[in-house]
Amino acid sequence: MRSVSTFSIVARDPETGDLGVATASKFLAVGAVVPYAEAGVGAVATQSYANTTFGPRTIMALRGGISLELIHQAFAETDPQHAQRQYGLVDAHGHSFTFTGDACHPWAGGQCGENYAAQGNLLTGPEVIGALVTTFQETTGPLAERLVAALAAGDAAGGDKRGRQSAALLVVRQEGGYGGFNDRYLDLRVDDHAHPVEELRRLLGLHRLLFERPKPEALLEIDAALAKRVQEGLVRAGYLERAAETWDERAEAALQAFAGVENLEERLVEPGRIDPEVLAHLERVAR
Repeated sequence: MRSVSTFSIVARDPETGDLGVATASKFLAVGAVVPYAEAGVGAVATQSYANTTFGPRTIMALRGGISLELIHQAFAETDPQHAQRQYGLVDAHGHSFTFTGDACHPWAGGQCGENYAAQGNLLTGPEVIGALVTTFQETTGPLAERLVAALAAGDAAGGDKRGRQSAALLVVRQEGGYGGFNDRYLDLRVDDHAHPVEELRRLLGLHRLLFERPKPEALLEIDAALAKRVQEGLVRAGYLERAAETWDERAEAALQAFAGVENLEERLVEPGRIDPEVLAHLERVAR
């Protein structure tokens, strides 16, 4: 079995209750192995010759009210290769636990505190974990951005000493998935890339663009000047034959067609107004 040598941070947002995992490694498709989470229950990173049963077993145990310490004890008692394993656990109350087996490849270790657990193996040194923790604690904003910022700091501090290949971000929220049908609010993976953490950050920005609803206070009224500007963009992008002096049904239909092709339906609003993010994307496409 090839070692999943990696660094990760598992965390909870005390304001929203969101739970998440961010991870990076010199390993193909780390997101298919390391992160597990369930909204309202907990989150797990399992790595270093990863025992992938630890993810679902942790979630099942947490549903039954079992503590993180008892979960760790069960793993130690039932896994003959437990000394090779590494994992971080955070429950829905912010309790945390991190474990690094004595047989993990150095440098290996972890740190945990309220609402987070950070761990890694085959790292350049302890400064990687220090960067993960410090950046996570000092960064404000949504959990996803805090996790990616922490991952980037760990990467900049040295990361996996073998190099870079993949990264992943998983954030769960009750009914947070597409259409509200599941809890996978964010599930982004960079499976094979020269700069996977940078690419993960780009994907997070793209997800925000495509799936976030616009803030009502940010919407722009389409006055005469803006009507001309938007229509000229739609003409250049091939959605409108010519620009008119006013905003009409023809222009609105063209804008909706553009949004449909670009997967921006979540950002469409009532006729006569436009999300500035849609405007900015239109002008990028229309260059």
